[in-house]
Amino acid sequence: MQTYLVGGCVRDKLLGLPVKDRDWVVVGAGPDEMLELGFRRVGKDFPVFLHPQTQEEFALARTERKAGRGYHGFTFYAEADVTLEQDLARRDLTINAIAEDPDGLIIDPYNGQQDLKDGVLRHVSPAFVEDPVRVLRIARFAARFGFSIADETKALISKMIADGELAYLVPERVWQELYKALQSDKPSPFFTSLREVGALETLFPEVDRLFGVPQIAKWHPEVDTGVHVMMVIDQSARLTDDVSVRFAALCHDLGKGVTPADILPSHKGHEATSIKLTRDLCQRLRAPKETTALAVRVAEFHTDVHLLFELDAERVLTVLEGVDSFRRPQRFEQYMLAGEADFRGRPGYEDAPMPEGEAFRACYQAAAAVTASEFVEAGLTGMAIGDAIRHKRLEVIAQTLDSYRPAA
Repeated sequence: MQTYLVGGCVRDKLLGLPVKDRDWVVVGAGPDEMLELGFRRVGKDFPVFLHPQTQEEFALARTERKAGRGYHGFTFYAEADVTLEQDLARRDLTINAIAEDPDGLIIDPYNGQQDLKDGVLRHVSPAFVEDPVRVLRIARFAARFGFSIADETKALISKMIADGELAYLVPERVWQELYKALQSDKPSPFFTSLREVGALETLFPEVDRLFGVPQIAKWHPEVDTGVHVMMVIDQSARLTDDVSVRFAALCHDLGKGVTPADILPSHKGHEATSIKLTRDLCQRLRAPKETTALAVRVAEFHTDVHLLFELDAERVLTVLEGVDSFRRPQRFEQYMLAGEADFRGRPGYEDAPMPEGEAFRACYQAAAAVTASEFVEAGLTGMAIGDAIRHKRLEVIAQTLDSYRPAA
């Protein structure tokens, strides 16, 4: 029985990155022997065991064969005579098909170390086509490491798309990979890589439609809406670790992808279309409820951040209430972060002053400070209290706007 570190932990160590979790593969042993040694089996589909002391995962060396469509259509074969090389051969990319023995010796039968040095994502074998999730994974690795995709791997992905393999991806797996990609320091390569291999149109058509759609150059020097949204999600990653904010940044301008050609480069009314497309996307991906709620509200109100000094108190309060700011202060801050990412997602605006952000937060703080207590003490009851609160909030918002509004 021999054990080897495999996969991501070896890859990240070779890249000089922190190693969070260690995964092991076991060669020359079967399930009975593992149980006799005190390991505890986990899961029904895979021959994986937990170490009795460290609780690290030890998987029996195995091969696999596709038995049907999609991720769940695999049959795994774990036998004591499966070699390390055979186990590594079933993995997706060469950079993930590297092992390390207990003495620190690297076993690299598929030249993954060279691909790490060259910054290339390359499939290990033609079996790559058998799991459509790998298309999302390779795009995620492009985002995480800034690597390019090998030409032969692009060709293989094109075949998968032509064969309709991506249609068998289950929503939960798509969302899982998207979520991980949005955790990257720079998420945009996830989408541009998918577009490069022709998969974005199938997986995220709402995003794919944005590329090539013009905007008014005065406000958007980048012009192309798709380029703008990629810049926005990268700015959102710069501003916050909150994936919900990053997802909202991705969705905020989806409506621009279906703007009628005769009004371009204007996108008047795109907010309403963005709301619908965002809801449709969230429903298709089965996105979490709170993530969906934020994305929809950002789609509806994102332009108000930029137009703040042109708004009246009534509109500002409508936005604050629409975002549910008074009950959910965190939601308001998420909304503001998405708005700032939108502002900064343009050439030359990355570090530009944004006085609207400071003023909007001041309006919120002034309005949030208005509570029912003073009106209860004044003898108001029932609906009169709510009316008084709203009237007072309009008053303090108007005062705050006047104090921040630039001189004409």
